[in-house]
Amino acid sequence: MTPPLVVAVDGPAAAGKGTLARKLAAALGLPYLDTGLLYRAVGRRVLDAGGDPRDPAAAVAAARSLSAADLDRGDLRGPQADMAASAVATIPEVRAALLDWQRDFGRTHGAVMDGRDIGTVIFPDAPAKLFVTASPEARAKRRWLELQGKGVQRTLADVEAEMRARDAQDAGRSTAPMKPAEDAVILDTTALDAEHAFRMALDVVRARMGA
Repeated sequence: MTPPLVVAVDGPAAAGKGTLARKLAAALGLPYLDTGLLYRAVGRRVLDAGGDPRDPAAAVAAARSLSAADLDRGDLRGPQADMAASAVATIPEVRAALLDWQRDFGRTHGAVMDGRDIGTVIFPDAPAKLFVTASPEARAKRRWLELQGKGVQRTLADVEAEMRARDAQDAGRSTAPMKPAEDAVILDTTALDAEHAFRMALDVVRARMGA
C-alpha cells in the first residue's frame, strides 16, 4: 500500500510558506498542518503561567499538556509569541514531546506540513520538500505590513531586527536547526507574488510525485 503523501514546506518567518502550503494542500486534496503553531501554543502556555519560555521544565510541562484547543487561540502571532516559540523550540525535550504527534498526523492523513524542520527531522523521507525563503528585508516588510493591517504600530526597523534575531536563534540551535534538507528545492519568493510561487511549488511537487 502506498503511504499517504507528505509534502514538507520549511523556511523562515514571512517567507510565504504558510500561504503556499495552504494552497498546495487545497490543490492536492491533503490536510494542512502549521507545525509552528504547536511551538507557539507551548510558548504561550508558558507565558500565561508567568514562566520563562527558555526554562526547560516549564516548556516541557506545557508541551506535554498541549491540547488541540490551544492551536485555536487568537494570540499565537506577534513578536512576543514569535520569540517564545523560538525559545521553546530550542529545547530538545519539547521537540521530542511534539515529534510523535506530528509524525502520527502525517502518516495517518498525509499532509502538507509547514515548519522549520519538516524535511530534515519530522519527515526526512518525504518525497517532496521545499525550502521557502526570501531576503530579510522583504520578509520584514511583509510582516510589518501584516502588523499594520492589524492595527499594530511597529517600526519597520524593529520588525526587521526581531526577525533577524529569530532567524539566528532558529538556525543556530543545537537541536533541529533551521536549514534546507539536502534534497529540498529552494524557492526564493523575494520577487514572486503568491500565485507565481504556488505554481512553481506545485510543479516541483508534481515532478517529485512523477505526475
